[in-house]
Amino acid sequence: MTKILIVDDQPCVRKLLSEELVCEGYRVVSVGDAESVIRHLRYSQPELVLLDLYLDGPNGFELLCDIKRQDPHLPVLIVTAYDSFVDDPRLSQADGYVIKSINLDELKQKIADVLRQKSALQGKSEAKSHFPQFSIAHGF
Repeated sequence: MTKILIVDDQPCVRKLLSEELVCEGYRVVSVGDAESVIRHLRYSQPELVLLDLYLDGPNGFELLCDIKRQDPHLPVLIVTAYDSFVDDPRLSQADGYVIKSINLDELKQKIADVLRQKSALQGKSEAKSHFPQFSIAHGF
C-alpha cells in the first residue's frame, strides 16, 4: 500500500485529504509544520509528498528544496490554493502542481499519474541492474 505524506498547516485540509486518500486505498500521514516533515521523511518513508506552499515557519518553496535534498527521487506534488505559482522557477523540482478544490478528482488523478511514473522509472532501474555492464577493452 502506497504511503503519502500530506503537508498543510490547515487541519481541516489535512483531514479532508487524509479521509479521501484513505478511501482510495492509500496509507496517509499528515503534518502541519516543516519540522515534522523532515522527521516523517526519515521514519515513515512516504512514496509521495503533497506539499502546500504556505506554511507556518519555512515556506513550501524552502521545504521542497529540503525534501529533494534529502531524497531527490521522492515525488512531491504542490497542492495550493494559488494558481499564480504554476510557472515559478522555484518549483522546478516539483513533480506536479494542483490547485486546491472541493472536487478532488484532479488531485487523485495527478497522484495516480505520478505514482505510475515513479513505478515505471523504478522498474527500468531494477531491470538495468539485473544486466551486467560490459565494456569493450581496447589494446589487446
